[in-house]
Amino acid sequence: MTVYETDVPGVGKKFEVEIGGDERLVVLLHHDGKREIFRKSDPDADAERLFTLNGRLAREVGAILQGAYFQPVETDEVEVPLGDALIEWLDVAEDSELVGQTLGDANLRQRMGVSIIAIQRGSEPVPNPGPEETITAGDTLITLGAREELAEFESLVELDDS
Repeated sequence: MTVYETDVPGVGKKFEVEIGGDERLVVLLHHDGKREIFRKSDPDADAERLFTLNGRLAREVGAILQGAYFQPVETDEVEVPLGDALIEWLDVAEDSELVGQTLGDANLRQRMGVSIIAIQRGSEPVPNPGPEETITAGDTLITLGAREELAEFESLVELDDS
């Protein structure tokens, strides 16, 4: 990750953080404590202002982003007692090819090496679902599989993120 820092005379400091490709997150920190947050998708284009924060709110949001309230686990770096297997929660997109299929018809364990160990459907959990259980849009599938298998499966389930 590269961070660019620039003095802005009469205003304060500008920080640009590369967040992928040519896209950058721009933070303009004013002398009075105000923070303006911008998104810049093209190096030659003007940045789009997303929002402004006062000093207190910026510190609170910063603490949340830093993990002061909740520290997520980076699954690529964690060792789990299941060997190479991980448990992941994946939301089924409306345009997923799995919508309307039963678990038996989807044949996920044989096709991709992924097991569905539970389904969260609204507020109702479906533990240890059988092959007759139909997958619906909006379901959260609780899956078990190897990292590579789950990455392939995720692209099949969560299609509308692109």
